[in-house]
Amino acid sequence: MKKTYILLSIICIILIGLGLYFLSMKNKPVTTLTATNNTIATSSGNSVTVNKTKTVIGSSVEKRDIVAYQYGTGNKEILFVGGIHGGYEWNTTLLAYELMDYLAANPTFIPQNIKVTVIPVLNPDGLNKVIGKDGRFTQADVTTSDAVIIAGRYNANGVDIGRNFDCDWQTKGTWQKKTVSGGSAVFSEPESLAFKNYIESHGIGAAVVWYSAAPGVFSSSCQNGISTETTAITNKYADASGYKAYDNFNFYKTTGDTVNWLAKKNIPAISVLLTTHEDTDWTKNLAGVKALLTYYTR
Repeated sequence: MKKTYILLSIICIILIGLGLYFLSMKNKPVTTLTATNNTIATSSGNSVTVNKTKTVIGSSVEKRDIVAYQYGTGNKEILFVGGIHGGYEWNTTLLAYELMDYLAANPTFIPQNIKVTVIPVLNPDGLNKVIGKDGRFTQADVTTSDAVIIAGRYNANGVDIGRNFDCDWQTKGTWQKKTVSGGSAVFSEPESLAFKNYIESHGIGAAVVWYSAAPGVFSSSCQNGISTETTAITNKYADASGYKAYDNFNFYKTTGDTVNWLAKKNIPAISVLLTTHEDTDWTKNLAGVKALLTYYTR
C-alpha cells in the first residue's frame, strides 16, 4: 500500500507539473522564424543584401498566422502595423504590403542603426471576411458588400481588437455611434495577446499604427500625458506626409486602444489615419516613414 501511495503521489506531481507547463506555454509568443537574404543590384551597379526575417508571432481565432516581417539589422526597432480592424480597413494592410515591397527593393532606405518591422495585418480573420482569401490581395479582391466590410472590422469572436488592450479597457467600447465588444478581459483575444507578447519581448523604439479614414497623425497617451518623444514623432510624420497633427483622437471616446496601450508601455507611438477607406496614400506615408527613420538615425 505504501508503494502504491508513493507511486500515485509521483504521478499526481508529474500531472500537475505538466498542467502548469502547458498553461504557461499558452501565453508564450510564437517564434517561428524564416530568414531570407536576397541580393539585388542597385542603380549604380553595386550589389546590396536585403536582410529580411519572417516571424510568426501568434495565430488568430480561426488559426491564421499573424506575421511580423523584419528588415535591416539595426538595434533600434521601429514598428509599423496595419489591419487591426481587418477587412473594414483593408487599405491599411495594402499600405503595409507596399512598404514591405519598397523596403525589399530599396534596402539602403533603412539606416544602419535601425530595424524596421512590419505587421501587415493583426486581424487576419476579419480581413478574410472581406477579401475571401489569405495572404496578398489587390483592391479587386475586396467585396462590394458594405455589411460584410463592416463585419470584417471584428475578429471571429466578434470582438473589436482595437478595444481589447490594457488602457482604459471596458467590456463594451465605442466605434463612432455604435457599441462594440472590447472582449471579456484585456488581451482576451489571441490577436491582441500575440501583439502584447511580441511587444514585451522586443525593445521597440517607436510604433506607427495605420487606420482609416479621417486623415491625420494622432499622438498616444494613457492617463499620463503625451511624452516628448511621441510629440516629436507626431510632428515629424505629419510635417513630412502633409497630414494634420493632433494631440489625441477625440472624435469619440475610445477604450482599450492599441496605441494608447503602447504609450502606457512607454513606447512612443502614433496613429496614422488614411484619407479614405480605399486609398493607401502611399506617397504621403512613404514621406512620413522616411522622416521617422531619419529622425531615429540620431
